[in-house]
Amino acid sequence: MFFALLLFLFAVSGTAATTPGESCSLLNVSYDTSRELYKTENAAFVQYWKKKTGQTVIINQSHGATGKQSRAVINGLEEADVVTLALASDIDAIAECKLLACNWQKRFPFKSTPYSSTILFVVRKGNPKQIRNWDDLVKPGVSVITSNPKTSGAARWNYLAAWGYKQKQTGSKEEAQDFVKALYRNVQVLDTGARGSTITFAQRGFGDVLLTWEYEAHHILEEYGADNFEIVAPSISILAEPPVAIVDKNVMKHGSRKLAEAYLHFLYTSRAQEIIAQHFYRPCIPAARKKYAANFSPVKLFTLQEVFGSWRIAQKTHFGDGGVFDQIYVP
Repeated sequence: MFFALLLFLFAVSGTAATTPGESCSLLNVSYDTSRELYKTENAAFVQYWKKKTGQTVIINQSHGATGKQSRAVINGLEEADVVTLALASDIDAIAECKLLACNWQKRFPFKSTPYSSTILFVVRKGNPKQIRNWDDLVKPGVSVITSNPKTSGAARWNYLAAWGYKQKQTGSKEEAQDFVKALYRNVQVLDTGARGSTITFAQRGFGDVLLTWEYEAHHILEEYGADNFEIVAPSISILAEPPVAIVDKNVMKHGSRKLAEAYLHFLYTSRAQEIIAQHFYRPCIPAARKKYAANFSPVKLFTLQEVFGSWRIAQKTHFGDGGVFDQIYVP
């Protein structure tokens, strides 16, 4: 099945009209903590495309809080050929503005999600506040660092993971809301994006615990020292699925559709899936996920659909103007 998928992907990507020796470019608009992943993926794709077609590709990157990136594309960032954002709802917002097709999730395998992640905790070495699970985050005297769910994709996953934990534990939406409200009373700083929260916690020294992506947790250990921080996996967390899409209106103007398709299809190849796993993202292809199983915390995962129904519902209910977050959060 996997090899049949690969043959299909390469057949599609091979339809691009190319002239050996010419150069071409592509802009990937992504969220703020994907820098390291796409730096490696882009280099691999450039090498692959050069060997396949003779063309030299320049992949340009734009990174920022996922909501901000989505709005930039909506507001006229015409250079954007593809988006690789943290939330399906941010790509849905682009689709609602007629910049890409509403059925964008059907264009690539696994609902246009070549990798997934989850939300973990990072604490200071020795875990002085003994933070082991979600309930520890609402204890008096515990300072939590997370980004702002109004602007940050990671923050929305953080919020939904905490809500889902309590709702699945109690069966009560009311208790889940009270729990999340108590958690945000312990939040010391709300940065606009996940990488900003990393800097606040790891570099500036604020907070006892950081809520963040699994791969960002490993980035902290690599960047700031495993002798300074520890990763804590809660008993249960959410399956976070950052999707990808082609910006139809823009690639039509640029004549870059075939290249954009090839670029996103490449993320599903065995080489790209290994890079994904090496950066502590969870590959969609089972073989790569199995090979790098040691990279991932054995945390029980629930899906957004199990608790919230869909991203459209979650976005409107919790993060829209006047939604639950606006009601419970007091700066």
